[in-house]
Amino acid sequence: MNKPLAEFIGTFTLVLFGCGSAVIAGGDIGLYGISFAFGLALIGMAYGIGHISGCHINPAVSLGAVAAGRMTISEAIVYIVSQIAGAIAAAAVLLMIASGKADYTVAANGLGQNGWGAGYLGEYSMGAAFVFELVATFLFVTVILGSTGAGAPVGFAGLAIGLTLVVIHLVGINVTGVSVNPARSIGPALFAGGAAIGQLWLFILAPILGALISGFLFRTGMLDIKN
Repeated sequence: MNKPLAEFIGTFTLVLFGCGSAVIAGGDIGLYGISFAFGLALIGMAYGIGHISGCHINPAVSLGAVAAGRMTISEAIVYIVSQIAGAIAAAAVLLMIASGKADYTVAANGLGQNGWGAGYLGEYSMGAAFVFELVATFLFVTVILGSTGAGAPVGFAGLAIGLTLVVIHLVGINVTGVSVNPARSIGPALFAGGAAIGQLWLFILAPILGALISGFLFRTGMLDIKN
């Protein structure tokens, strides 16, 4: 149970501190602070649980690893269940904390849920949201598979992956709030309800497609240093 537990804790940490930075401290730290909160949470978990489970903490990453031939689908399913459970638990804890402020409501203040369209951050279109999530996840998973593969510098994967997540957030927060991680989207959406649930499909489908494309390129040797 150590690997599923590590994935649960890692995803819990990412969602609690990443989404929490937006919900609790967003007005103080802004887009830059939120971006670094997500990236630093990932860096911390990469070095904290990476040696246990690989620190996927993201269903798209696990499916990308399956596509790359580095993980079986049965192993990925166990990871994904743990990741989604960790995200839901983190969203529940974040809601309890945020609700301790008298003027907080999920309807008015949100829970760090992803979205697009009228009334959501930069009000980008569904098409723009889909393209961003697919391409950003493809690049994110490419960094993950490349920095953890044979021939990559030892000990720097966590830093490279975390900083990539920072850059992705710097560019994409106003587009979708940045998912690149179906579990990260599922947790807050379940409690936010409404549009967050209705739009959740995009934040499941686009990241998975992006991850599968990256994994396929590694599996076929197109991005494999050995070939």
